[in-house]
Amino acid sequence: MVFTDAHVKRMEEIMRSVRTNFECELVEFNGENNHVHLLVNFPPKVAVSKLVNSLKGVSSRRLRQEFPDLARHYWRANKLWSASSFAGTVGGAPLSVVKQYIEQQNRPV
Repeated sequence: MVFTDAHVKRMEEIMRSVRTNFECELVEFNGENNHVHLLVNFPPKVAVSKLVNSLKGVSSRRLRQEFPDLARHYWRANKLWSASSFAGTVGGAPLSVVKQYIEQQNRPV
């Protein structure tokens, strides 16, 4: 376990502020104890890799500053997030199904 509910709540605030720099809409957000799920609507001019790197970089920096207790999870690598991420498109799937999937994640307490 890495994240508590307080971490996830603050992470959502941070990511909602970052997304404005990319003219994106954070449609849905939820997190579990070691990862988060985001449903983002973004314009074609935005590179997914740049958006993800910014979301991860800014959230890592701010969370580590605001929650020193997270240090026990990143002390060797000095980073909060792994280098990996997953991005998928939902061209044919109803957004309501994707939103429901994200809402049903096991948020930490």
